[in-house]
Amino acid sequence: MAEFKFLQNPITKKWIILDPARSKRPNVGHKAEQICPFCIGREGEEQELYRVGGEERDSNWHIRVVRNKFPFAPIHEIVIHSPDHHKNFEELPLSHIELILGTYRARYLENQSHGQVYIFHNRGIGGGESLPHPHTQVTVIPKSVTLDLPPLDTTFYPSSLFFKKKKKEETVNSSHFYIYCPLFSQWPDEVWVVPMQKGKCFGDITDKEITDLAFILSRLIGIFDLRHGHEFPFNFYIYPGKNWYLRIFPRIKILGGFEMGSGIVVNTQDRAETFAFIKEHFFEPNLEKIRVEQKEDYWKSV
Repeated sequence: MAEFKFLQNPITKKWIILDPARSKRPNVGHKAEQICPFCIGREGEEQELYRVGGEERDSNWHIRVVRNKFPFAPIHEIVIHSPDHHKNFEELPLSHIELILGTYRARYLENQSHGQVYIFHNRGIGGGESLPHPHTQVTVIPKSVTLDLPPLDTTFYPSSLFFKKKKKEETVNSSHFYIYCPLFSQWPDEVWVVPMQKGKCFGDITDKEITDLAFILSRLIGIFDLRHGHEFPFNFYIYPGKNWYLRIFPRIKILGGFEMGSGIVVNTQDRAETFAFIKEHFFEPNLEKIRVEQKEDYWKSV
């Protein structure tokens, strides 16, 4: 039986989740050797909710989805990105990233009638990752609980005067998405990926958009890998409602007492400089070669 509870502060109206059982989950931050529950050979231990490749319970799979053993929501799933314990978005083939994003869509559509489908990814201890095998979490939060997430500024879309004046200098465009750094960014090097189609939920994403988003996500992580060093911590999430977007931010800053107490974040990075760095490298044909060289230097130093 789940131990979590949704509690609302009657004065501020903000929500918290009380979940003592989460403290029992495996945590790489404790530096204890763990037998990875997501690697090949553990398929029969958990009921699969969804998979790509192979037959149920066999080891011939590309992606698996299982229930989270330590849920903090009525529906809480784990999307295991691949059998490889070490490879993630920036090292997997684009075709495999498409499969991951397609799995996100499938789980969003399966769960959307049960509440707010919030999809998020943690990387590294600094990003809140408890197990290092690459995975994403899909949670379904009751509609009665208000998620404190910034909505997309719809004045950003092409029909607005703001966009017509600013898009060339403040966005990188792909076939189906705008990539930009919002004025109200809370984190250094925060980036939003916004679909050109207005008014859609993530479940509406098309196959062509998935192909495009796979390249964008791989490229952005590769750029940040170049900027912040191999295996830098970061988070991304997909906005659960209409006018969806993907928000990604490196976790290179620790929130201080003022920020934790006041709720006002001090962003120490000029978004214009962030955007200039992304724009410089987004279409760089030799980015992968540069990253491989940097990665080799990283492993020589540790």
